[in-house]
Amino acid sequence: MKKIYLLPILFSFLSFSQNKTEAEVKVNEGVALHDSGKYDEALAKYDEALKLDKDNPLALTEKAMTLESVKRYDEAIEVSKQVLKLYPNEDNRTLYVTYANSLDHLNKAEQALKIYDEGIKKYPEYYQLYFNKGITLVNAKENEKAIICFQQSTKLNPNHSSSFNALAILGQSNRIASILAFSRYLVIDNKSGRAKGNFDALMKLMNKGVSQTEDKSISVSIDSATLDKVNKKKKGENDFSSTDMVLSMSSALDYDDKNKDKKEVQKFIVKFQTLCQSIAETQKNQKGYYREFLAPYFIEMEKKNFVEPFAYYIFPSQNPDVIEYNKEHSDKIEEFQNWSKNYWK
Repeated sequence: MKKIYLLPILFSFLSFSQNKTEAEVKVNEGVALHDSGKYDEALAKYDEALKLDKDNPLALTEKAMTLESVKRYDEAIEVSKQVLKLYPNEDNRTLYVTYANSLDHLNKAEQALKIYDEGIKKYPEYYQLYFNKGITLVNAKENEKAIICFQQSTKLNPNHSSSFNALAILGQSNRIASILAFSRYLVIDNKSGRAKGNFDALMKLMNKGVSQTEDKSISVSIDSATLDKVNKKKKGENDFSSTDMVLSMSSALDYDDKNKDKKEVQKFIVKFQTLCQSIAETQKNQKGYYREFLAPYFIEMEKKNFVEPFAYYIFPSQNPDVIEYNKEHSDKIEEFQNWSKNYWK
């Protein structure tokens, strides 16, 4: 008799397992459609998966993300809430990003920040929560708090280009700090449209305050805030005032007769080497994110003689000098890339 009663249970279990497997196939198809930008078709696949396996957590999570992508923010929020209620102990790190982002799009910044903080409390090692929280803070005009979030994001993922992009743009009041952030960004991304804009911004910062007048004399302008910091005995966090002055003097040498025939990339290499050496010389007892996290990367880059391949790597690829260097010194570029990839491992 017991065997007779077990048969329906067995068939029910097998049917459930088959539905679950078929639902997973539907979800994977939906993800592929989402990645192709076919959002409506992706949503249809997730709904098919949910008919096979009601409340499937992956189907719901992916559905919420796609709903956010098509700007159906209210629905994305409701699905996110549903998942967190049904599966509080699952890995919901990406769901928290979707949930909070949807709130932010609806101009509910305060609620969004609350959700980000909930996510960060549960998943303190997930860089995307810090990055997206930073975006919300920027939109709320709380840049100082946003900068801290972007810094934490890069510590957790030193290859996250968007976080370095944000730091470079927001931190331009500290010229050297911004140069370091732009430079690290360009190591990660040197080919996109954004990379071109960031390269131009980097070059502008490198030459800031230095120009040649009509009578061929060189003008070097250093802002009073930098001079005040140089003269202070006690330095604040992320102080690069001495290096800022050194870079300006080095940039002025671009106009020297002995350098007039040098290519832009060659001038950049000399200036960047000088910048790294100055940072190293003033590094002792310095505090702050840029001094403790980013500066050591560039100090080691210079000590290992990687500034040259770094420069040719980040300069526009269509530059004739870059094309020639890459042909003749591809081994140096590769060595630099391998060092950079493994630096924070």
